[in-house]
Amino acid sequence: MIHFSDVIVYEDLRIKNLVKNHCLAKSINDVAWYQFREWLEYFGSKYGKITIAIPPQYTSQNCSSCGEIVKKSLSTRTHACVCGCALDRDENAARNILKLGLSTAGHTGTYALGEDAATLIEAIQLEQVTS
Repeated sequence: MIHFSDVIVYEDLRIKNLVKNHCLAKSINDVAWYQFREWLEYFGSKYGKITIAIPPQYTSQNCSSCGEIVKKSLSTRTHACVCGCALDRDENAARNILKLGLSTAGHTGTYALGEDAATLIEAIQLEQVTS
């Protein structure tokens, strides 16, 4: 039996690129994103969970409801689309990240290329549909 917590989807952030912004560099380094990712993948593997990294481009800009691109600055915390979808920016991004992960647009684990991702995700989706 597969549970909803059997898949962990996250953004494949490039920390080297993020710390180029000198205003955010200290905060980004303080949260130890790389170490978090390593632990996430280690414990995912240890407990038999699927971890999927997806590209971070446009996860907070795309509307999770209709797919329309809604440009916003980093200080804008609310996503409001012409389709009527109004969400917190982070919730909108989380929905997009999950949708991309379940569509196998990412890769599983640090070194994987995604060959097994489609089979695993299809099994999870099939289990969710039948349960």
